[in-house]
Amino acid sequence: MKVRFSTIRRCVCTFLLTSAVGAVSLQAQSFNSVHDFSGGDGANPLNGLTAASNGLLYGTASSGGASGNGAIYRFNTTSSKLTVVYSFKGGTDGASPQSFLIEDTAGRFYGTTSAGGAHDVGTVYRLAGTSETVLHSFGGKSDGSGPEAGLAIDSAGNLYGTTASGGAYGNGTVFMLSHQGSVWKEQILYNFGTGTDAATPVGGVTLDSAGNLYGTTSAGGAYGLGTVFELTKASGWAETILYSFQDSDDGAVPYAGLVADGAGNFYGAATEGGSQGGGTVFELTPSGSNWNFSVVQSVPGWGISGSFRNVVLDASGNIYATTHCDGNYNAGTVYELTPSGQSWTYTLLYTFTGGNDGLYSYSNLVIHDGKLYGTTKQGGTSGDGVLFEVTP
Repeated sequence: MKVRFSTIRRCVCTFLLTSAVGAVSLQAQSFNSVHDFSGGDGANPLNGLTAASNGLLYGTASSGGASGNGAIYRFNTTSSKLTVVYSFKGGTDGASPQSFLIEDTAGRFYGTTSAGGAHDVGTVYRLAGTSETVLHSFGGKSDGSGPEAGLAIDSAGNLYGTTASGGAYGNGTVFMLSHQGSVWKEQILYNFGTGTDAATPVGGVTLDSAGNLYGTTSAGGAYGLGTVFELTKASGWAETILYSFQDSDDGAVPYAGLVADGAGNFYGAATEGGSQGGGTVFELTPSGSNWNFSVVQSVPGWGISGSFRNVVLDASGNIYATTHCDGNYNAGTVYELTPSGQSWTYTLLYTFTGGNDGLYSYSNLVIHDGKLYGTTKQGGTSGDGVLFEVTP
């Protein structure tokens, strides 16, 4: 079985940052490493967790498990017990899951693997209890390959996602899986082209109330440094570039997808650039038939150390996210952005040391009972990553 590595560019941290540049760096009230991955229970999680309707948290690990090809796990925050729900075998069932999970109204979970499947270039799967079913195996050519992001689901149960490569031009796709009974059918909604129309979507897509899709690409656009795009359903899934990144104060190379607030605004993150070098968190605000782009915060850092996964908003409009390769020990951080009038206040909640507390967080965060939960790819007592808890 061929193991496919993520298209995400990794930085080599060679500089010791003695202080975070910019706003005040205040440590969290508390940080706990609540689980150390050790291989058999999963290893190297490249995404965070999902708060399920049963009160538990569910996540994926990109390697480890019974066969070493990754695992799906659940975590009980009350007992701090982690249970492996499914271990990927690395064959037609998929391998190397890098996405977060989504849950439907029946309590079933959906995700993607970046490898494995019938053609070893990834799958879309469903988890019901402890039973995994592959809904689609990517072919690696016209239908896309290498999905890294989580999925979106509409009220009819259709699934939407992206592949980072493949498609008609080799630069990735946006796809939909629809079903009639137990039969699932893939439809390619858009093939990313030669670059100016965007390329290489690492993040997933977000649905609005009209069924239109919004997302980011890590390359392409007017400057070749990534985009924010819209696919309009009423126009037969026509693409519109809402913003092209320039690698100045606006940032560059967004890997994270978009998150909507209750007012119809979208928030996302770029991994590079910005005035402080660690990428940016940005906002897109609707204005008639157009969108206004603004930088919420330039993230302190060095090189490509910005937020790799989706930010999360709480009920008060605060934003929380992680970085993977900055902070006092170049091991990553957890931070908060708090709205303050027309500006935002940056607060450093935690700096990883790279030891037992974890190393390199590529994770989104989930809010559960007032606490933030996420993962690190490495570190911990076994070096296979940790599941952590932060009280902001």
